[in-house]
Amino acid sequence: MTPNTLDQSACGGAFLLDESSHENIFTPDNLSEEHRMIRDMVASFMNDKVMPNVVAIEKQEDGIMKKILHQAAELGLLGAEIPEKYGGMELDILSLMLIGEQVARLASFSVSFGAHSGIGTAPVLYFGSDKVKEKYLPKLVTGELISSYGLTENHSGSDALAARTKAVLSEDGTHYILNGSKMWITNGGFADLCMVFAKVDGEKFTCFAVETNWEGFSAAAEEHKMGLKGSSTTALNLDNVKVPVENLVGEVGKGHKVALNVLNLGRFKLGAWCTAASKFAMNDAIQYAKERTQFGKHLTEFGAIQQKIGQMVAETWVGDAMNYRTAGMIDSSIKAVEAGDIEGKLKAVEEFVIECSILKVKCSEQLDFVVDESVQILGGYGYSAEYPVERAYRDSRINRIFEGTNEINRLTITGMLLKRAMTGRLALMERLMGLQQEMAERNFGDIGEGPLGREAYLANASRKATLLAAGLAVNIIGANKPEENHQEQMMAIADMVMEVYAQDSAVLRCQKLVAERGEEKTALERDAVAVFVQQSSARVREHARTLLADVIEDEKELKPNLMAVEALLNKTPKGTCQPLRRLAAKAIELGRYPF
Repeated sequence: MTPNTLDQSACGGAFLLDESSHENIFTPDNLSEEHRMIRDMVASFMNDKVMPNVVAIEKQEDGIMKKILHQAAELGLLGAEIPEKYGGMELDILSLMLIGEQVARLASFSVSFGAHSGIGTAPVLYFGSDKVKEKYLPKLVTGELISSYGLTENHSGSDALAARTKAVLSEDGTHYILNGSKMWITNGGFADLCMVFAKVDGEKFTCFAVETNWEGFSAAAEEHKMGLKGSSTTALNLDNVKVPVENLVGEVGKGHKVALNVLNLGRFKLGAWCTAASKFAMNDAIQYAKERTQFGKHLTEFGAIQQKIGQMVAETWVGDAMNYRTAGMIDSSIKAVEAGDIEGKLKAVEEFVIECSILKVKCSEQLDFVVDESVQILGGYGYSAEYPVERAYRDSRINRIFEGTNEINRLTITGMLLKRAMTGRLALMERLMGLQQEMAERNFGDIGEGPLGREAYLANASRKATLLAAGLAVNIIGANKPEENHQEQMMAIADMVMEVYAQDSAVLRCQKLVAERGEEKTALERDAVAVFVQQSSARVREHARTLLADVIEDEKELKPNLMAVEALLNKTPKGTCQPLRRLAAKAIELGRYPF
């Protein structure tokens, strides 16, 4: 299944070049009936099988997680991504995202589910030989085997290629002998299979499918963690583990291709899971606020609480816009690949590595904001383990660390943009030269007419300010101090780029809704966009000013560049109080996220 309304051929990062058309964007408002059925089926599974067992899961009662994973397998959920010839359903990216959104209701389960069906299965699915696929995929679909992913080590977290686990080919050439250890392995305490990364002869980074009952393989005790207490997390030890040569996954020395592609898919899924988790946490906070009284009023009657709820709604609505837009682009790209072309499918996903990193960072940080405000709304009760927002607060923190830290992902965003610009895959330099000419002619553009005229202008102005500031910064750094570490500036550029993608996605989603439903029936959505774009464009303005001040030492040279940013973004602000109150009022009326 693919979104049948979509015909989008944009390359990754193209949102930075110019304004896009809302006609080609996929939104959560355009789900097919089949997609809605998948979503509702998984929601029922979570309500019936998972949430009644929250206490047992969080206490890690013996066998409970594996039992529920087996129940998920009975519905086909463990094989959602796997081809039908291996017993799976081979669903599209959007369907995988919808499944993830629902399992996100309980983070401990979603992490265990994802470790098996995502990063624990994808290496075999995308890089395994036919023999390895035939051996393992059917059993991974049925849950006969539960999988895990062994990449991180004591000395190699973000720097995964610094792994010390070693693989040596046996004298008779029939198997590799693995020695080493892994850290922070989800499902480590009960997995039957593990995707283990090791260096052949201590040099060639390589992936292997390793069965955990083989001699020399052992799991350490469960880690005591801040959150995700219901998921199994252990270290793994490999002591002369003999792995048959046919269990090689991918090519010797090409393990980085396996790891990076698998993590890229994981980042995309994580963005959607974080946005969905925001809705669940927000719903709990809204329900509490409707019931709790102080000073003779319900909490929902206080403006301060309404502002919090409204802001959570706006941020989450924008998160959805980014996630579904990206899912649509990826599915459209995959649709152009011939059936069965696994390498082509991987390249189709890899095309949007920039957007996937944006989702991972932006949505994980939005979730942290939502759970923090949810705890604040509950006050002292939010700090109590009796209420689910306490668990949500603890569980959310890991999202900024795994699947590549947010710092690593910020550097990935800027690094990939620069790489594509330098190789001509993305016409950023040409667009920058055009912008510089526009600024020289003082052609800053005007706020347009219509219901989203202001927001469309600010989103485009943020795009222009980002290109101007980032282009100037990169040119100065490259000319003057290319050998120095400039991570601070690279991350500042990433922050602006993320804001541009968020604004652009929000405006396009709302423009499409207005075109489909009219102004009267999209007032609430327009409130969400107005609030977010107003705040986001202010962040872009400040990031651009600070970035320019960091790289331009001559004040006479700095001032005209700051003036260009000001001319684009220093517009008379519109108030956000009333739009936020309207967003909150609808959420309070419904007792949940209102869209």
